[in-house]
Amino acid sequence: MPDESNIADEVILPPDCVVEEKWFDRVAVVSAAGTVDMLTSPKLEERISTVVAQKPAAVVVDLTDVEFLASAGMSVLIAARQQTPEGITFAVVADGPVTGRPLKLVGVTDIVDVYPTLDKALAELAA
Repeated sequence: MPDESNIADEVILPPDCVVEEKWFDRVAVVSAAGTVDMLTSPKLEERISTVVAQKPAAVVVDLTDVEFLASAGMSVLIAARQQTPEGITFAVVADGPVTGRPLKLVGVTDIVDVYPTLDKALAELAA
């Protein structure tokens, strides 16, 4: 019989997602970091809705620091794009295998403007 005193209890922590908001003139940037999945995507969705209600010229969702993007997170981006009123530009910053590739494979890039960096998004949206 194994010595049960040597068996460690596995602690499963919920995924971590930090969502922040910054403004550059009339462009609101909502940045997410960590995991964006079905447990954490409501946090992203809520922040995007709050920003859109303030009527910026544009909303940019920056996924540069996202380590895992699940379909629930992609659904939030599609819904946010569809619910953003006319006159407000909606864009996403995503690049690489964690965010950019899944958005392209699923077809989100056909619906949402996606930029490789925040600097490129801000430069184009300010023009």
